[in-house]
Amino acid sequence: MTDLPIAPLAGTSPVPFRPRLPGSKSITNRGLLLAAQRPGVTEVVGALHAEDPLLLADALAGFHGLEVARTDAGFRVDRAAGRLGAPAAPLFLGGAGTPARLMLAFAAEADGATVITGIPRLCERPMGALIDALGRIGIVCDCLGAPGCLPARVHGATPLGTAWEIDGGQSSQFVSALLMLAGRRGDGHPPITVTAVGALASRPYVDVTVQQMTAVGIPVREIGDQAWQVTPTTPTTSSIAIEPDASAAGYFLAAAAITGTTVEIAGLGSDTRQGDIGLARVLEEMGCAVTLAPEAVVVTGRPLKGITVDMDAMPDAVLTLAAVAAFADSPTRITGIANLRAKESDRISAPATELARLGIEAAEGDDWLEIRPGAPVTPATVETYNDHRMAMAFALIGLANPGVTIRDPACAGKSFPGFWDELARLRAHHAAA
Repeated sequence: MTDLPIAPLAGTSPVPFRPRLPGSKSITNRGLLLAAQRPGVTEVVGALHAEDPLLLADALAGFHGLEVARTDAGFRVDRAAGRLGAPAAPLFLGGAGTPARLMLAFAAEADGATVITGIPRLCERPMGALIDALGRIGIVCDCLGAPGCLPARVHGATPLGTAWEIDGGQSSQFVSALLMLAGRRGDGHPPITVTAVGALASRPYVDVTVQQMTAVGIPVREIGDQAWQVTPTTPTTSSIAIEPDASAAGYFLAAAAITGTTVEIAGLGSDTRQGDIGLARVLEEMGCAVTLAPEAVVVTGRPLKGITVDMDAMPDAVLTLAAVAAFADSPTRITGIANLRAKESDRISAPATELARLGIEAAEGDDWLEIRPGAPVTPATVETYNDHRMAMAFALIGLANPGVTIRDPACAGKSFPGFWDELARLRAHHAAA
């Protein structure tokens, strides 16, 4: 897809816009791996068909004893009884950070050696804390390039001990990987305690993992502020349901905030464990009218004010908030985001650079980003750094200002293949008013 000019709204409708959202990327990834633990056929229903889950599905299908097929409703996973066999060829996971980290632990249960790799950016992202933790429980991982990074070779073995520790400061995905491995230890094995030592980044993603494990029949009990007891159990459910993606919902809630319109999300609300639903409350603090019910959220845009907010619990909403902050009446300071420098792009430097390109002053630090609105938006082509969230978040600015063009819009397919169609639906909805 070539560069994409973003057309501003041609009108506004008082009728709420109801976007069609994909399944959660995070929950789809976890659902696929949990389905791969259960002998027999397991359906993953409502799953996201996008780059990351599709790469993960292909990687799982590489193991001897696993078959994975895409279906209209999601995926079908068929596992033979007994231990898996390691894939003959390296598993390529593109730029998919969550699948890569979860796969490092999943490969521990396969007989033989599994090589995991990806694009250069993925091979720069930190994996060392997880690799070290696996080593302490008897799972040897050889780094084939830079220390603590992919590509890595995982030697399948039986994990040792019942008290596992991991540093979760760089990524909650490390903790989730160990929790899911603990669940696979085998029926009848004593409970395993997984403890995250030090700071724990993006805690809600661990809560999502615990919720999904419990839903499929693997008992997980929180026994401390950052400790969980897992009773190894074969999953009992043959169908895993995936709820709508809260990060995807955030783009349209933000669109309402920027344009002064109303967006209603059904099937997702305060009951979810997805941290990014918290963006609704952030928008409320900025001045929007917000109704957050257990299974629905409605946001109506109002004049926006700048705020200071810690976004550690909802990192995937930071770029979305940065776009909204460009329309506030005072600066917005976003803190607690140090780990964003090691995402698909440097998600502190990249938005600061592109906001400046659009004429909006921004400043950055090790773990913060400050947006200082006031100047008019300057027409420009926004670089997206092969980062799906940069493309979708910065397209929102174009809904209220002409002249915004998104470079490489196809990268949105990593998590939301239908995003541009939904954005067109949003414009058509208001044009028809």
